[in-house]
Amino acid sequence: MQIEAVISLAKAPARQLGGRFGRRWRSLAVRSSAGYPGLTSTLKMDPDIQCEELTGSRWTELVSSMKNSKTIRLDDCSLSRSHCEDLCSVLSTNQSLKELKLSNNELKDEGVEVLCKGLLTPSCNLELLWLQNCSLTGACCESLRSVLSKKPSLTELHLGDNKLETAGGKVLCKGLLDSNCKIRNLTLSYCELTKDNAELLTSVLHAKPTLKELNLSNNELGDAAIKQLCRGLMDSNCNLELLHLENCGVTAESCADLSNVLRTKPSLIDLAVGDNKFGDAGLALLCQGLLHPNCKVQKLWLWECDLTAASCKDLSNLIRTKESLIEMSLITNSLGDAGMDLLCQGLKDPKCKLQSLWLRECGLTSACCESIRSVLSANTSLKELQIGSNKLEDEGVKLICEGLRQPSCNIESIWLGDSDATAGCCDSIAAVISTKQCLREIDLSNNMLEDAGVRKLYEAVKSPNCKLKHLVLYDIYWSSEVDDELQALEESKPGLKIIS
Repeated sequence: MQIEAVISLAKAPARQLGGRFGRRWRSLAVRSSAGYPGLTSTLKMDPDIQCEELTGSRWTELVSSMKNSKTIRLDDCSLSRSHCEDLCSVLSTNQSLKELKLSNNELKDEGVEVLCKGLLTPSCNLELLWLQNCSLTGACCESLRSVLSKKPSLTELHLGDNKLETAGGKVLCKGLLDSNCKIRNLTLSYCELTKDNAELLTSVLHAKPTLKELNLSNNELGDAAIKQLCRGLMDSNCNLELLHLENCGVTAESCADLSNVLRTKPSLIDLAVGDNKFGDAGLALLCQGLLHPNCKVQKLWLWECDLTAASCKDLSNLIRTKESLIEMSLITNSLGDAGMDLLCQGLKDPKCKLQSLWLRECGLTSACCESIRSVLSANTSLKELQIGSNKLEDEGVKLICEGLRQPSCNIESIWLGDSDATAGCCDSIAAVISTKQCLREIDLSNNMLEDAGVRKLYEAVKSPNCKLKHLVLYDIYWSSEVDDELQALEESKPGLKIIS
């Protein structure tokens, strides 16, 4: 995971971070963003500003710089309705503007209604609009419906984390169903939609072959709504590529319907169903579709789905046979060492093409690390392994490091944070850092490394063979002397970020 992605987490609502980044990473992201003043850009052709209150002369200067911008990003800048008046003018006069990102601002309904006036002007050619977490309600959806109905240039609309509710969702769907609407990417996560929205959303899936990405995560849909949506997904007109249904009340009952979609829709390559408690029974049904030759899924998110070691035989079979699969998250499932051993059998298969595997908080110990070592020694496709927040201890980390040092291992990012590691394993970690030139990121946060361990890492990073870009050391305590040494090291190696 790149540092830019870590920093962006600071602005996401905390509840959105559970699946992909874990509960602990919310606080880490906030602290990381505070340490990078470069995040707030100076005035330039395309303003890209986050976490800065824009008022007075600063705002006036900025508005004048937007006249020829193609992209404007003003996330979490304390914008309100009065700012929207100026942005409306920019929208109505700047024909070059293609992307407008205004997430995490208190625009409210009245602010968005003003923006929509600019969006509806003939000279506006906007393609992408982000309004996530802007304190919107269903009251602004009629204005947004008009934009959807009259602006075929608009292809991406992100409205997540706004209380649009059932009524607002229905109004939006009327705009989406208009023949002029050409939306490709739609985000409606955390919008308080319900099962009563399923009928119109299904109609959208039937009627809009242009729609490629749909995010409905964190809405109380339930099995009946999922079943109805699946009928739309199986329509011959539907070409959806990305479907996110995290925390939508999916149970084993509707997994059979999703399985049918997977076996009939090769266009679907990104499926996220994390934080749904369908358990081993639901996973077995999903795998029937995932293993079908027609299924071409590339990304699969199964975090916190109440999976156990009993699911790992199916998952191992999936990993070894589905060559399209390159990314999978199993975070916060109680797989245990026995389950990990089964997964490793699939990971060692030459047909496995997985590049990114997330296994944080899976109940692992050092007992499975010999299997992980053998995977790292044999698997050449794996680029990212997140295995922190498991009790690996020094013994397990040393075994993993043995695998990382093998010539066939191509890991670029390894997360070992919160692994009950101490300075006792830092010689092994240092050997990896100083010799493995493909390694770009290592996370060792929340381990008791102390001065002795951190100094070993320091010496390894000094090596000219070290190509590390991000050394993540949150919640590790060291002396002021070591702190000075780390700061000097960061200054001496351009491109290196020591994040603490």
